[in-house]
Amino acid sequence: MTLRWQWCTSLCTENFPAQAYERLCEATEQATPFNRLGWLRGAEQALTEHQALHILMGWQDAELLLCLPLIAGRESRGGLPLRVLRHLGHPLSDRLALLVAPAARSAMAEALGQIRRRLPHDLLQLHELVDAAGVLEPWRRASSYGEQSLGCRVPEHQILPSDREEASGTLRYELRRAKKRCAEIDARVVRLSPSAQDIDQVLQRLCEVEQSSWKGTDGLGIFSGARRQQWMFSALHALAAEDRVRVAMLEHQGRCISYRLGLLERGRLYDYNIAFLADYANLGSGRLLLDEWIRWGLEDGWQWVDASRVSLSRSSHQLHERLSGLVEHQRWSFYSWRPRGLLAGLGERLWQRLKPHFKAWRERRLAATAKKVRP
Repeated sequence: MTLRWQWCTSLCTENFPAQAYERLCEATEQATPFNRLGWLRGAEQALTEHQALHILMGWQDAELLLCLPLIAGRESRGGLPLRVLRHLGHPLSDRLALLVAPAARSAMAEALGQIRRRLPHDLLQLHELVDAAGVLEPWRRASSYGEQSLGCRVPEHQILPSDREEASGTLRYELRRAKKRCAEIDARVVRLSPSAQDIDQVLQRLCEVEQSSWKGTDGLGIFSGARRQQWMFSALHALAAEDRVRVAMLEHQGRCISYRLGLLERGRLYDYNIAFLADYANLGSGRLLLDEWIRWGLEDGWQWVDASRVSLSRSSHQLHERLSGLVEHQRWSFYSWRPRGLLAGLGERLWQRLKPHFKAWRERRLAATAKKVRP
């Protein structure tokens, strides 16, 4: 298929084809809240002066069949400065689908040619993708080195009528204990479906909790820093206007002490963020609020509660206790034929060979250290 190609540099201008973009997003089965225009516009507004946005669009007549919003910037790897392209939303978009209609997949090699002409780069890296192998294979073949690696395995829970019954085993004990401890201090669970009119007040409450938690202390929260805070307020305001934001909150004497923030898309609730005040850590509020997600879903007809993103090797997400399935996120890296792209690709291949040996050496070293300190 031959597409008509178009570039633009902003999602926020009046001449961006917002309606065509939303139609493409709706037609993409794997699209997530992080593909939504409101989310990506928030991400654009949070870009630094060293990042530039370039949006590639592929058209067939008046129908948008492909849209790739790419951030161009500079990064260093092992002292080697590289020109790098990433999908807009990195690193706070938990899961992404490539917005490429089935009819446009045959044009992916041409799309890469368009990107190379407009944006000469050393590395094009796309994170948190699902079901992109067939779409991106032409890019792997056209690169000096292309790598597909596992980002994480995300637990998901399918909401079923049996969830109306009390949980069994250890989970039942943990939930009963959490409910008892909350009742002792008169803390109560509150559900919020904020609108565009009240989302800012809700987010301010959540922001205060996160800033007082370990996430805020370590600067790792979604509200950490002015740029991230601007992104969240802008993006979540837009999603709230579309009725896609849900909050399960634990209140004590009118104060939010713990919350889970979720984004709703096509009957799937993405459990995006959680934070709690350290003084109330022993309540077990996270597990209690996750149970509230499921009960809320039973009432409103959601099909899934999804952990959104977890650590690859150290995931402690409580949704593992209710596991129905796993969603794999993939990271794709495409190294160009430019000299620095070749060097970076060679370095990556060398590291992949050495990594198992380095990991084994580190484990032996840790084991030897532990053996020495034993009484």
